[in-house]
Amino acid sequence: MALEKVVVNDKKEVVLNDVWNFSYVQVRTATIIREDGADLSRSFQRHVVMPLDDITGEDADVQAICNLEFTQECKDNYQAYLDSQSTP
Repeated sequence: MALEKVVVNDKKEVVLNDVWNFSYVQVRTATIIREDGADLSRSFQRHVVMPLDDITGEDADVQAICNLEFTQECKDNYQAYLDSQSTP
């Protein structure tokens, strides 16, 4: 009877803000507890990665998606969106 804890990014979604034309990445992380290969429990956490975020702490699979999606144009459009949100 061996217990095992597995943590995996089981869902990664690229979402487009079509008004400002930038993308962001939603990540769902599953924590699975298994006993002899059978799942006993599964819980989820979610977080969002935005174009100007530091992605060095993300797992390699998430970094790969971010590096593909977060072009300079995407980052510039996101910065323009942020600038439009600030109040004087």
